[in-house]
Amino acid sequence: MNEPSTLLEYLVAAERIVVFTGAGISTGAGIPDYRGPEGIWKTRPQIDLNTYLTDPEKQRDYWRHKGEDFFQWGAAEPTPAHRALTKLQDLGKLHAVITQNIDGLHRRAGIRPDRLVELHGCNDRVVCIECGFSDAAERWYDDYRKSGIVPDCPHCQHVLKPGVIQFGETLREEDLVRAQRAMADPDLVIAVGSTLAVQPAATFPLMAARAGIPYLIINQGETAHDGLPHVALRLEGDVQTILPEAVDDAAAMFG
Repeated sequence: MNEPSTLLEYLVAAERIVVFTGAGISTGAGIPDYRGPEGIWKTRPQIDLNTYLTDPEKQRDYWRHKGEDFFQWGAAEPTPAHRALTKLQDLGKLHAVITQNIDGLHRRAGIRPDRLVELHGCNDRVVCIECGFSDAAERWYDDYRKSGIVPDCPHCQHVLKPGVIQFGETLREEDLVRAQRAMADPDLVIAVGSTLAVQPAATFPLMAARAGIPYLIINQGETAHDGLPHVALRLEGDVQTILPEAVDDAAAMFG
């Protein structure tokens, strides 16, 4: 049998697909990226964990920003690319989705929790990094919006924070372990909508690729992995068109 040469052929041949996603899969839902011309970091300062924990004013800024995101993103719907991944799951081909995104759209699209690794946390929960307390975020953001008071953990009284990994904060051990396990035995890895520039997250697709697993990249714009010998196929263009069309064609072949 000939080696696959197109996205469709790779999807048809694969049985254990790991997909790594970045902001580009969610911009079609109206959620801005971080580094682009209209990105979040063009209008908001980056607040690292140490600054957050030691500067009450920056704590308030961070809660205000993340609360704004939460209430604005609440109306966002999963994009065709999100739903294409759910269709791969329904076909029994999706081994895992590892995402840098904090918007929760993969979950809303129907990706099962045991197949989803949100490496950078999620904005719809709050956490205490002192005792591990975690809770759904809505009431906490709502209370902050009304009071302007950054909440303390109800268990240990340490300051709470939105459940997003900040600069200077290590990725959560459980998520790292799950991502490493997902990369242990896929037969296809696809990076979708990511510049693949954020470390250590962007190292995960390379783990399997360096072991000889086919590695595909779909993105509009350059990525940090372009031109690497590990990349079997690089597709330039809109992920909202490229991925759903290929998945639909693969589903038709199995339907």
